[in-house]
Amino acid sequence: MIGFWTLFYKEMLRFWKVAFQTVASPVLTALLYLLIFGHVLDGHVEVHGVSYTSFLIPGLVMMQMLQNAFANSSSSLIQAKVTGSIVFVLLPPIPYGAFFAAYVLASLVRGLMVGVGVLAATVWFAEIRIVAPLWLLVFAVLGGAILGALGMIAGLWAEKFDQLAGFQNFLIMPLTMLSGVFYSIHSLPAFWQRVSHYNPVFYMIDGFRYGFFGVSDVAPEFSLAVVATCFAAVSILTLSLLKRGWKLRA
Repeated sequence: MIGFWTLFYKEMLRFWKVAFQTVASPVLTALLYLLIFGHVLDGHVEVHGVSYTSFLIPGLVMMQMLQNAFANSSSSLIQAKVTGSIVFVLLPPIPYGAFFAAYVLASLVRGLMVGVGVLAATVWFAEIRIVAPLWLLVFAVLGGAILGALGMIAGLWAEKFDQLAGFQNFLIMPLTMLSGVFYSIHSLPAFWQRVSHYNPVFYMIDGFRYGFFGVSDVAPEFSLAVVATCFAAVSILTLSLLKRGWKLRA
């Protein structure tokens, strides 16, 4: 447990020391999205009986949480590998389970901090109510943990920064941007609706939004089952890679 808490504390300090970049910057990005899309579409589009701006806010909160949870663990591992400082993490007898838990938990904390910041900055622009806070919390925690674990996989796999950027730009960014953050999938043609159901991030966004409004494109119980299955699968894969020391040991 000493190794776990030390590594977790180190990961927390790593992003908190540059909070202006790691926390404040994503909040500003989400605010710009809201101002632009809300100004253009509010009053013209209504989704699930709420204004477009109200509909958009939960999606932006969750999108920034997921992207920053991924960025935290992936950037930490690739920086440590490139600079060679990863050896100082590998030398102590820290079990791979504690290694996994520390990185994922720190990523989750950063994601939640960004999410709270986005919500605090955007809640003034529309009426927001929280109908099912427990659902909201469950999807926020599971979503952040999944992306934190996925960030570890990306950090382990990448050997240089441009590989990590490719992973983020060609996988994480499309999955989050095309997950229903800016629209309800019922507004899409039938073919693209079916495609959206193969995107696991869609279920994270939809379930999280259910916590605010009590309505969703898919039953929240089904979304929870999909998200929980994804969390189990990604966690098992990450733990197996850490146990083998994949791309960590020479």
